[in-house]
Amino acid sequence: MPPQAAPPAPARPAPAAFVPAPYGRTTGYAPPPEAPVETTTRLRPVRDRRSAGRTAAAAACAVLGFGLIGGALAGVWLAASEPGKPAEPVGYAEGRELWHNAPVDALFPQTLPGPGAGPGAADRTWTRIVVAPDAPCSPAVLAKGLLTAVEPLGCERVLRATYTDATASSVITVGLVFTRADATAQRTLGEGLAARLGQDVPPALSGPSTVAARFGDRQRASWWTSAPADLPVVVTAVSGFADGRAVDAPQPADKATAKGRTDAVAQSGLGHEAKGITERLERLLRTTATTAAKEKEAR
Repeated sequence: MPPQAAPPAPARPAPAAFVPAPYGRTTGYAPPPEAPVETTTRLRPVRDRRSAGRTAAAAACAVLGFGLIGGALAGVWLAASEPGKPAEPVGYAEGRELWHNAPVDALFPQTLPGPGAGPGAADRTWTRIVVAPDAPCSPAVLAKGLLTAVEPLGCERVLRATYTDATASSVITVGLVFTRADATAQRTLGEGLAARLGQDVPPALSGPSTVAARFGDRQRASWWTSAPADLPVVVTAVSGFADGRAVDAPQPADKATAKGRTDAVAQSGLGHEAKGITERLERLLRTTATTAAKEKEAR
């Protein structure tokens, strides 16, 4: 009997058009899937190390005392004993390798809550819509001033993603810049970094077929840049309107969130978005790095 031909594949429905809503008004719109080309990254998942062997090793360390706690903690003590070289914070060395050791969802969660992160301490929730492959440090992914600041420290890699808020009326690109800086250099880098960089607006990351499709240089409205003292990372964020409107004069988050501002950028909360998501990513990185250090110590 001749083989029967396979039935034709069902036609894929066309994506619904997105119509932006006024800021702060929900429409029931669900953000589209992440841009398919951009979701492939070289970030590798962390293997599950919760095993009986790890538990036994941790118990042995507890019994034998601090003298047998090896690896990262011993390295911290040795560093502290060198004249003029302060001890690295817990998780500092592990933080340097997160760009390829941590899974993408650990660095850029699919959903990022921001309680009290909006104007008037309003709650915010951001949904990831674009993830870019990890990239070398270059003007394509870093603002000029920040690139100049981190290059002497050994700029390792840049990771970026774009989020939208719950109303799908704003978009925000966040960046993680990993360096080889030691603890002293990192502290120096972070002191007054935003003020030193001035009008150094991070590049936007657009995403075809997403609400960030029209997010480019002209659409950048507010931004923030921070270098935590306890991690060899710089965190950046730049926000804009999802409807593609151009902004003539982007504002740093501290200016856009100042009391008494009545312009569109300030009233929309885009400064709160930029600073709020930066702070939350810092805390997330700190937790991930500290957990990695504890796991290393327990092995």
